[in-house]
Amino acid sequence: MKYIVCEEPGNFQLKEKEPPIRKPGDALLKINSVGICGTDLHAYSGNQPFFTYPRILGHELAAQVLEIENNSKGIQVGDKVVVMPYLSCGHCIACKNGKTNCCTQIQVLGIHTDGGMQEQITVPISILLPANNLTDNQMAIVEPLAIGSHAIKRAQLTKGETIVVVGCGPIGIGIMKLAQLEGAKVIAVDMNEDRLQYAKEKIGVDFIVNANNDAINQISEFTNGDLATVVFDATGHKGALELGPSYMAHGGRYVLVGLSKGELTFKHPEIHAKETTLLCSRNATVADFEYVISMIDQFPTESFITHSVHFTEMKEHFNNWLDPAAGVIKATIEF
Repeated sequence: MKYIVCEEPGNFQLKEKEPPIRKPGDALLKINSVGICGTDLHAYSGNQPFFTYPRILGHELAAQVLEIENNSKGIQVGDKVVVMPYLSCGHCIACKNGKTNCCTQIQVLGIHTDGGMQEQITVPISILLPANNLTDNQMAIVEPLAIGSHAIKRAQLTKGETIVVVGCGPIGIGIMKLAQLEGAKVIAVDMNEDRLQYAKEKIGVDFIVNANNDAINQISEFTNGDLATVVFDATGHKGALELGPSYMAHGGRYVLVGLSKGELTFKHPEIHAKETTLLCSRNATVADFEYVISMIDQFPTESFITHSVHFTEMKEHFNNWLDPAAGVIKATIEF
């Protein structure tokens, strides 16, 4: 079978190997589609923490069952499944407290261990979710939307709050839409005008702010000087992460969803005066996946996926997807 491996930063290779053999407790899956996310882009560029090469990327998966044993989930051969790509140990302090998303020994498909950019893969049945009612495109975006859902739960968002989401990439757009469903007013911040317009026209955010144009004053004007009670960073960019508290109201919450590779510096008097609640949000739980599967018909999937190619053609397109001028919001590869 064919697979794509990232041998080193900037180097994808299309190769062949024998299909995997299913072990007890696992399912053998046919991969139908893989979503490309920021993690994949950073890994290709050499900027991804927790990463080693060579690695088969891909953790946003639309799959179909080829082989499976009898199981309590009732999943059968031929069923469509979403893969929750987080392999947790089940016995560390985080797992015992229901926080499997930040397990001390977590292995994420496509990051710590090989992922789904291959025609077939075996994974534990425990990380599969039935998805016969979803299209392949919907299945491929469940994982990034689940990350957004988890971030919103971390923030304990309430109806009527005004929030800022910094970054109109896939994760940020997911947070915006899910926050709207919770009754929040949403301000989108980005440097890319095309992505801001997408957030306005397709997601329906209340206000868009170009970060190049005095974002703090614009947010202040929109909120009558109060600023936002919750700020989500979905960029992972050091400068954006450090600026986030400036958008936040006194008594507010700052949620770091994007991941930066280095150190961050905040002005302590500023975050102290606001009695800032600083939260990090990592991955997602099965409850987040189940919620997204239940509501995904309310998400504009078809406009969200802007680029798609067959997996044998990915090498020729990947560099272009790194260029903001290409207009990529979400790209997928098809098998």
